[in-house]
Amino acid sequence: MTKFDNAVRLAAVVPDAQLDPAAHEAAIDSPRAGAHAVFCGVVRDHDRGRDVAELEYVGHPSAERALREIADEIAAHPDVLAVAVSHRVGRLQVGDVALVAAVASAHRRVAFEQCARLVDEVKARLPIWKRQVFRDGADEWVGCP
Repeated sequence: MTKFDNAVRLAAVVPDAQLDPAAHEAAIDSPRAGAHAVFCGVVRDHDRGRDVAELEYVGHPSAERALREIADEIAAHPDVLAVAVSHRVGRLQVGDVALVAAVASAHRRVAFEQCARLVDEVKARLPIWKRQVFRDGADEWVGCP
């Protein structure tokens, strides 16, 4: 994750490597920001009463472009100073970070609201599909937009 020098900094990536929440927060840092809201979506060990062993995320080739479009929409809010968002693809283990969303603004309310909006839009529109593998060996595809 890199810092951007323009007034509204924006980073949006879909890597197949571990995500670094601290790097996302550093990417949105600005002396104008009074608030950073950072969300980490983490692989949990259960879903609807079943034990989860791992997740696999598969992304469409357009996923990074779609993620950038979503981030652009959030960055267009007049009180947002910077946005950084990444969604991992590949196999993830329990405890791995699958999604990091970070928003900077002058005030906390905007940072919270726009970070929540960013996460909701990513979950609704990003062309990434999730396969849950359960400890009993069964699997299922879920959350496909």
